[in-house]
Amino acid sequence: MAATVQSPTARPRRRGKPLLFLLLFLIVVIGGFALYVWSALHLSYSNGERAGYVQKFSRKGWVCKTWEGELAMVNLPGALPELFRFSVRDDAVAARVNQSLGQRVRLHYEQHKGVPGNCFGETEYFVTKVEPVSP
Repeated sequence: MAATVQSPTARPRRRGKPLLFLLLFLIVVIGGFALYVWSALHLSYSNGERAGYVQKFSRKGWVCKTWEGELAMVNLPGALPELFRFSVRDDAVAARVNQSLGQRVRLHYEQHKGVPGNCFGETEYFVTKVEPVSP
């Protein structure tokens, strides 16, 4: 009696497919988040100007240092001022704001909605230009 030996026809196990799927998933998630952050920082929701007196301006943060300030907008003499809180991302603009502390200025700003976290600024209003206003 001759014994016939049957070779097992087991297919080799493919270990690369789950790892490839996980890698592609991570690339899509990280790329999507990067695209979201880029669009939140570069596409402005609105822009405009505010005039008043810069009464507070400082560089804040433990890890991410940002320039934060307050503009006091006085509509009527003797009335309480309305405060406009803003952030500055450009150091040259921050230097101009520092030079104009206590003076009446016009701030040009862009509003960016949905900026994630406080590393880019504590507010959604980013000042891009400062102009002195003559009395």
